[in-house]
Amino acid sequence: MTTESSLKQDRYLTQMSTWLGTAALDVVAYVGGMGMLVSKALRALVKERFPMRETLGQLEALGIRSLPLTNLVIVFTGMVLALQFTVGLSRFGLDLYSGQVVGISIVRELGPVLTALMITSRVGSGIAAELGSMVVGEQVMAIAAIGGNPYRVLVLPRLVAVTIATPLLTAIADLVGILGGMFVSMVETGVTSQFYINQVIRSMEISDFTSGIGKSVFFGFLISTVACYQGLSTTGGTRGVGQSTTAAVVIAAILVFISDYLLTKLFLVL
Repeated sequence: MTTESSLKQDRYLTQMSTWLGTAALDVVAYVGGMGMLVSKALRALVKERFPMRETLGQLEALGIRSLPLTNLVIVFTGMVLALQFTVGLSRFGLDLYSGQVVGISIVRELGPVLTALMITSRVGSGIAAELGSMVVGEQVMAIAAIGGNPYRVLVLPRLVAVTIATPLLTAIADLVGILGGMFVSMVETGVTSQFYINQVIRSMEISDFTSGIGKSVFFGFLISTVACYQGLSTTGGTRGVGQSTTAAVVIAAILVFISDYLLTKLFLVL
């Protein structure tokens, strides 16, 4: 009985070790693939003319058109935060000062993270689906066949556009979220807009704003890299396009949360 139990335990440990080893190799291969993608895009940036027109087009399509979505999400987030903190702080007679907590929460964390998640769902999925469809339709191969560089034409404009658009959208979202919280605070506690704004300004430091924007730059670069890599790695026809799109959203969202913790620790140390 003991021998049989030991064999089962050994078999379980072997299977677990094999799974962990395979998962680790997959992660290394994935990170290496994204690194190669970025290096080829940067090489194209150095050796060839920068695709300004394509980048501006992507900036409009991926950035400006995402503005309503990110602002809608963050304004209600600010309103909910203000409502919750007003109720919570009222137990200590501090409900008039909810603007301090709302401002810091949005600028340091919620603004960058929620904006990144909305960009992941809209922009990341769109990039992966578009590039995946081009791979399936052999359009990427056709670009290379006529002497073009797919990384310059397809990847570089999207990397640059999303990396630039994400911090800009985050800055606007921070302002919109704070204003949403101000509206609720004025209704619930009767404070004036001037009092609320003064509380927000007094509670925040420059480092609060710069850390959130700094994280947004990295989020944008990460989201666009994952989306481009998943799109160009598409196989299996139209079904593969759907799988690549789903994988791009899931992986990018997970990496946003992981990198948010690491970057928060880094900015706190700095």
